[in-house]
Amino acid sequence: MTALTRAVSDSRVMVRRNVRRLIRFPVLTVMLVGLPVVFLLLFVFVFGGQLGAGMVTPAGGTGRAAYLDYVVPGIVLVTVASAVQGTAIVVAMDMTSGIINRFRTMDISRSAVLVGHVLASLVQALFSIAVVVAVAVAIGFRPSADAVDWVCAVGVVVLFATALIWLSVYLGLAAQSVETASNTPMFLTLLPFLSTGFVPADSLPPGLRQFAEHQPFTPVIEVLRGTLTGAPLSASSVLASIAWSAGIGGAAYLLALRTYERRRMPG
Repeated sequence: MTALTRAVSDSRVMVRRNVRRLIRFPVLTVMLVGLPVVFLLLFVFVFGGQLGAGMVTPAGGTGRAAYLDYVVPGIVLVTVASAVQGTAIVVAMDMTSGIINRFRTMDISRSAVLVGHVLASLVQALFSIAVVVAVAVAIGFRPSADAVDWVCAVGVVVLFATALIWLSVYLGLAAQSVETASNTPMFLTLLPFLSTGFVPADSLPPGLRQFAEHQPFTPVIEVLRGTLTGAPLSASSVLASIAWSAGIGGAAYLLALRTYERRRMPG
């Protein structure tokens, strides 16, 4: 068995372990899905009439309907950020329970434990997004995307979610307790609200507008908005979303592996 074959086999076992834990303890997934759904309903039905004033979708929708089309991509990214927060918690639980020390004594690929967490969390994030999009469709969201647009949208989401999950894995490894791990990824949940996910950038005051235009969530939201609703989409947004995903994911992957190798937990 080659090193690559063994790594793939070990990773598959770890993915199955983590997926089974998610199924056994569904409360965390329900909580991670519930928050974006609440935000969706709140912004559409409470603020949507005001925030949607003057908006017109490419399909001709106005008012609250236009704002629903506008806000769904932002809610999708809130869902991703919410889901990866659970990743840090689960990783910290493994690190503080002593199970990682047991894994280190076994003939397991060094990256398999972390890859198992990443892929299981990605499955959880995609499931959460599917639920949120289904709720959005139920209240009137009608995406105009064709098959190619959907493939592009899913690809961008998967790439960005994977990058954030690796970042969350690193934060979970670096945390000294589960409580710390539950707090350190909180900034990821706040960033979508400081992007173009809920209001256009030109409606923001100077300073905040520049931050919204140049932070990692904004280009991903713009790509989703362009592919799902037919809004104008620039090549710079596509390139920026890929660049941010590759940069965050690559750096977080290296930091996670380094931290996993160096940290020793009692157990």
